[in-house]
Amino acid sequence: MEGRPEAEPLLGLAQRAERLGYDSVWIGDSLLARPRHEPITLLAAVAARTRQVNVGTAVLLPALRNPVLLAHQVATLDQVSAGRVILGVGIATDVPNIRAEFRAAGVPFDKRVGTMMEGLRLCKALWGGKPVDWDGRWHVEQGVIGPMPHQSGGPPIWGGGSVPAALARAGKYFDGWFPTGPGAKVFGEQWRQVQAIAHEAGRKPDAVQCAIYLTLAVDEDTAKAEQRINDFLSTYYGQRPDVLRKRQACFAGSTQAATEWIEGYVREGAHHLVLRFAGDHERHLDTFAQIRASLKL
Repeated sequence: MEGRPEAEPLLGLAQRAERLGYDSVWIGDSLLARPRHEPITLLAAVAARTRQVNVGTAVLLPALRNPVLLAHQVATLDQVSAGRVILGVGIATDVPNIRAEFRAAGVPFDKRVGTMMEGLRLCKALWGGKPVDWDGRWHVEQGVIGPMPHQSGGPPIWGGGSVPAALARAGKYFDGWFPTGPGAKVFGEQWRQVQAIAHEAGRKPDAVQCAIYLTLAVDEDTAKAEQRINDFLSTYYGQRPDVLRKRQACFAGSTQAATEWIEGYVREGAHHLVLRFAGDHERHLDTFAQIRASLKL
């Protein structure tokens, strides 16, 4: 993400995170719009180098992939990791480089929600262990993939997004809600909406996990932290950081202030905190390993 394509340092960071007591390691997804390794391939390497951390996508764009192939890949990854996969999914932001990415993959951008939802239903059918017949966007006749996922029925699926339709999808269909923002108070209000939707759909109270994806730059010099996170966002997304920070939950400041900021999300119901660091990864990993004990998780 910072112009360093070597995979070995990323695998080393994953091992470091596990040694420091982190619960999970996450990788994002992009074909052409942003500089990223292919997530399922890289997570397989992470799974082979670790033993305890969950491995997840933050987030995968299922609409860009044939669901039969995706079901096979994810099932294999779940076997390689012995059942540690969490599949974070999303539909992507409507910006020019993302639209170009969809065109390059031959996928209609305006149909991406329906494509994602049907594709995930097909994945789950293929993870059920019985021959599958499917007649929709894809055609399958008595299809059986092998191996089955390590987790019965496939890995949990967490849906990203904060717009009303994303909240509805999470409450009705997904195993988790996984937004990138907004601020803690609005996040809490939206989480309660997801819970209400899940209740109305007849789901159990604990059927949906609550996660939040947070981007941080921690430095006792707040000005340096602000510059770091702004540079990171503008370089990676190719957009103005002030615009991005209105959509994504971002923090720049001291360790103590970061702790208090994160605690706001915990108070509002977050079960999982997925932290993305704006550079200086080793130091950030060490810092948050030290403050974890103070967070009431």
